[in-house]
Amino acid sequence: MDFLDDNVLSLVILIPFAAALTLVLVPTRQVIAVRSVATGATGATFALSVYLALRYGLGAPEGAEFWPLVKYSWLPDLGISFQLGTDGISVLLILLNGIVALAGVIVAWRIPYRGKDFYVLFLLLVTGVFGVFASLDLFFFFFFYELAVIPMYLLIGVWGSSTDFGTFLRTKEYGAMKLVIFLSLGSVLVWIAMIALYTEASQPTFDFLSLQDETFSLNFQKVIFPLFAIGFGVLAGLWPFHTWSPDGHVAAPTPVSMLHAGVLMKLGAYGILRIGMELLPEGAEFWMPALIVLGTINVVYGAVSAMAQRDLKYVIGYSSVSHMGYVIMGLATLDQLGVNGAVLQMFSHGIMTALFFVLVGAIYDRTHLRDIDVLEGLAKRMGTTASLFAVAGLASLGLPGLSGFVAELLVFIGAFRTYPIVGVLGVFAAALTAVYILRLMAKVFFGPISERWQGLTDISRTETASALLLVAFIVVIGVWPFPWIDLIDPSIGSLLGRMG
Repeated sequence: MDFLDDNVLSLVILIPFAAALTLVLVPTRQVIAVRSVATGATGATFALSVYLALRYGLGAPEGAEFWPLVKYSWLPDLGISFQLGTDGISVLLILLNGIVALAGVIVAWRIPYRGKDFYVLFLLLVTGVFGVFASLDLFFFFFFYELAVIPMYLLIGVWGSSTDFGTFLRTKEYGAMKLVIFLSLGSVLVWIAMIALYTEASQPTFDFLSLQDETFSLNFQKVIFPLFAIGFGVLAGLWPFHTWSPDGHVAAPTPVSMLHAGVLMKLGAYGILRIGMELLPEGAEFWMPALIVLGTINVVYGAVSAMAQRDLKYVIGYSSVSHMGYVIMGLATLDQLGVNGAVLQMFSHGIMTALFFVLVGAIYDRTHLRDIDVLEGLAKRMGTTASLFAVAGLASLGLPGLSGFVAELLVFIGAFRTYPIVGVLGVFAAALTAVYILRLMAKVFFGPISERWQGLTDISRTETASALLLVAFIVVIGVWPFPWIDLIDPSIGSLLGRMG
């Protein structure tokens, strides 16, 4: 077990990367072999992420804030090293990526063409996400951050779908290009801020642990923190830089939508928390009132926009903007419970929205439509799909006993203890969520069935297996939240303690 403890983070990153390289050598016509390699790799990383969460939850070595620490010097003269480590926050998000990646690969069995190429890019994306959550060197943090974003262009541009709204056409190329442009501009701001940290440090370095011990001037922090907040905020769907996100959701194929909304958007919020708040605490405290205003706009604007959509994917896309607003809101409270809620909301929303996209993808594959005005009464032919969608919908609106309730409750408590008006607006947006989710379910699943849907088939066994994996975690967190809170609480307390 010592070998596994020492190398679990390296394995989590290397396995999907090695699988991507292996697939390059597998003949395209060997469909079963391609699927087996991709599924085996994500299954292994899922198992390792579960082991890591259990091992960390049972107690990392005494005195270790980050565990297990792995460090290999690469360019010592430039202060760059390959360094990995996790605390309670990143452990939870590594587990999230492990769950969604496995569920996404299973759904991807239905990809109709160029499956090998799809899996290679998908596994590179998964590698990048694991690397971001595990990196303790800003250079490699940024490297993995870009590795997680770049494959999205091809995954959407090649395997995505275009949407015809009658008056205009949103092509998949448009969605892919818009996503890349927005995220590239955000990455530029992040890289500028990282270089500024590097040069401002007493000993130029990209080592996160060394930079933690630095004391940067207040003026420097006030100038640099907004670069991190906006740069990472673009990926988190922060208003008004969010417009790429719904278009990207709609254009992406189902497995990519799952990873995009379920995990990729969390990289932005994690960057604000891990890099911005931890390394620039005084700058973060200065700018948090502005950030909580933007987060609150996210919550309300996203919910109102979701109510106005007629396309199923756009409803979920704007719902994701709203729910990511709760994450920003929770972080900006700088309250122990509020920040705990923000991190738990990252996990809860990641699982919940991945489940949504599995089911929306299943409906689209069978009806070739996502128009809410046309889809109706599907529960009579797609009973399993309707039941699973109800679980996702009830989690989204915050039903007690499901994961969304616990996370949002903590955010609301933190907001009411710091910015009561923000707390009121957050609860109002939760009520709007209940309106559009229940209306959507009533119209699409429980209305009178149209003649054209009489021959529909229900969700497949593989899609059901993927969905049930996600449902299991929604229920477990909702019913048994305290171990998950206990996992992240010490790390949040340490972070807020450094902020004073």
